[in-house]
Amino acid sequence: MVLRRLLNIFEFQINPPMSYSGLTEFVNELEKRNELIRIKQFVDPVLEITEITDRVTKSGGKALLFENTGTRFPVLINAFGSDLRMSMAIGRNSLDEAGTEIQSLFENLSYNKETFFQKISAMPALLRLAGLLPARTRRKGRCQEQIHRNPDLGMLPVLKCWPHDGGRFFTLPLVHTRHPGTGNTNVGMYRMQVLDKNTTAMHWQRHKTGASHFEAWKTAGERMPVSVALGGDPVYTYAATAPLPENINEYILAGFLRKKKVNMVKCITNDLFVPEDADIVLEGYVDPAEDLVWEGPFGDHTGFYSLADWYPKFHVTCITHANNAIYPATIVGVPPQEDAWIAKATERLFLLPVRMTLQPEIEDFHMPDAGIAHNLVIVKIKKSYPGQGMKVLSSLSGAGQMMFTKYMVVVSGDVNIRNYNKLLTHIFSNTDLSRDLIFSHGPLDVLDHSSDSFSFGGKLGIDATIKLIEEIPVKDKIAISDKFDNSSNSIGFIDRKIVKNFNLSLFNEGAPLIILSVNRSDDEGVIDKVSSMFRTNDKESFFRLIVVVDHTVDVNNLYMVVWQLLGNSDPQRDHEYISSRSLLLDGTIKAYRKEGFPRKWPNVVCSDLKTIESVDQKWNSLGIGEAISSPSAKYFRLCRPGTDEILMAGSE
Repeated sequence: MVLRRLLNIFEFQINPPMSYSGLTEFVNELEKRNELIRIKQFVDPVLEITEITDRVTKSGGKALLFENTGTRFPVLINAFGSDLRMSMAIGRNSLDEAGTEIQSLFENLSYNKETFFQKISAMPALLRLAGLLPARTRRKGRCQEQIHRNPDLGMLPVLKCWPHDGGRFFTLPLVHTRHPGTGNTNVGMYRMQVLDKNTTAMHWQRHKTGASHFEAWKTAGERMPVSVALGGDPVYTYAATAPLPENINEYILAGFLRKKKVNMVKCITNDLFVPEDADIVLEGYVDPAEDLVWEGPFGDHTGFYSLADWYPKFHVTCITHANNAIYPATIVGVPPQEDAWIAKATERLFLLPVRMTLQPEIEDFHMPDAGIAHNLVIVKIKKSYPGQGMKVLSSLSGAGQMMFTKYMVVVSGDVNIRNYNKLLTHIFSNTDLSRDLIFSHGPLDVLDHSSDSFSFGGKLGIDATIKLIEEIPVKDKIAISDKFDNSSNSIGFIDRKIVKNFNLSLFNEGAPLIILSVNRSDDEGVIDKVSSMFRTNDKESFFRLIVVVDHTVDVNNLYMVVWQLLGNSDPQRDHEYISSRSLLLDGTIKAYRKEGFPRKWPNVVCSDLKTIESVDQKWNSLGIGEAISSPSAKYFRLCRPGTDEILMAGSE
């Protein structure tokens, strides 16, 4: 009976999931659904494809197929950049549909299983019964229809995305590695900078499984085989990004989502296996005995350039590809970008098992685009006992990739956590700043630039749950009727020599906060002056949160404000209590603080004027539709000149 219930999960319905044998099939399906634009005119993979894609993605446009790239391979980009296309990529009509299936799976797996990892570990046996585990085949695959034993990466339309990138980068590589001792395999997505015709840098970060495998091969004193797949069924790309527990094969998740096992073929020049329907495969090795190479900078998903650093070198020994191969790419940079929809899929799909097995009280959680996944997580729980909000904060802060979260907020009750205005009002109504905030230190994403130490810094947890009678009642509620009249003397205390601009719009909607902008480069002590200004005038009765950003930030663009605050702040270091009722958060560039900054401070990612003008001139001939202005235009002001070249990004 139990087995029958489990296998029912995998039975095909009237509309079974769609699987794709390579990107050509996916492109054809996108075109059928009017979700694709073919661009036949030549567009340069160096900067131009990025500039066009940035405009289309941020305006909610379609997937783009650049058919004339100066190579034999077209480029598919923005393929995941909508709810519909992301759903199509995992073979569903909606993300909720897949989420419901995964929920059913974990409900059935809960039989006699106690922990999250025990439940996950039961998946291979179940999927084996359902015929969905990845399988190895002796024959050559679609990905090996063409074999180039004298590889030249110049044959591929690898993008240079942003003006101050260190070079061209593979941005959607599926990097296959194996542990030399256990034999466990991993598929990770690590950017790869092209160094010459047959080598790249391999940017696997210290927290990633690829880096762990590398260290094991280094200890073994042997070359590490590595193979990189590009394209194939787009579900592979999602599976490579999903936060699976270590040593769980990513193609198990892919097989479950597509309801069809992934057939794997052996590579030509090493003993790794890759999906037989991949579009392109780069085979090779990394030699742990070899010196590391200088990789970067790179315009990253944080919206800032990630700084150059030392990483292993990947030697390409063979390139294979399908006859009709398509080169997959994505761009990252100032959010939102295409990766926002991948994160949304993770909210719907993978975090449901966490809710059911690790924190059963969780009803929902959300990673806002402006928080670029790790900077801000909102968690909604069903609260039933005092201290439960704090318990969830403590537990989630160490759960998998949640350990990188800088700001985490837990709420309860009837609040829509995706309605940000109502969410803010809820948070302020249920938070005592003197009791409900937890400041701590811990691991951060290596791409975070705001902490004094690399990949380690401050965190803030906020218990904004509705307090029960046993808990200290909130005393600091602000009545919605207590609003400022901008024309009155209520704001006369703001010194316009210190404050360049301010925004009271959220205060006037019931959230007691004010946003200020200051010029810290001209006055290194300006944050102290802002603090003094509020203390002297006793304005904590009005403002429970004071957000300070740079004068280059448009304080009326709330998305920009939140992105800048989250990206430029270390919550432990950059908070200051004005009183027990009022908190200041400093979201300014720390390179200008009095004592300086121990690391290089990166610039915001923008196109350059030459590329923008080139795209403007050819836009009408691309067949994309009405002209769209460059998103970079509103971010140029954020780019500050300096001595390092990436501090000059976007400026002329």
